[in-house]
Amino acid sequence: MNAVLISIHLIVVLALIAVVLLQRSEGGLGLGGGSSGGGVSGFMTGRGQANALTRATAILAALFFTTSMTLAVISHRSAAPKSILDGAATTQPAAPNGNILETLRPGQGAGQTAPAQPATPEAPQSR
Repeated sequence: MNAVLISIHLIVVLALIAVVLLQRSEGGLGLGGGSSGGGVSGFMTGRGQANALTRATAILAALFFTTSMTLAVISHRSAAPKSILDGAATTQPAAPNGNILETLRPGQGAGQTAPAQPATPEAPQSR
């Protein structure tokens, strides 16, 4: 559904760009500039062409707005926020003896106890 909507959106955008560039400019660098002359040599008269292009621009702009809003709604629904409490019970390891501080001490795994006295190096023997 999302890929189809993005494809439709892309087609609408390209058509909107083409229709805007085909319109007669008021002195700018539009591609549709120039008058049609005195006779009816073109496909449509200047006024009929302007009305058709204006109507096409309005329709494509409405389609662009609709597809943009639909894509935003779909994106918002798929990225729904999740509660921190949903995964809290499964993510924390259970302490074997009930004391969580024992598992947090560095160098000790769960269920291991620290040695009572650190090992001392042997003194050199004298003869």
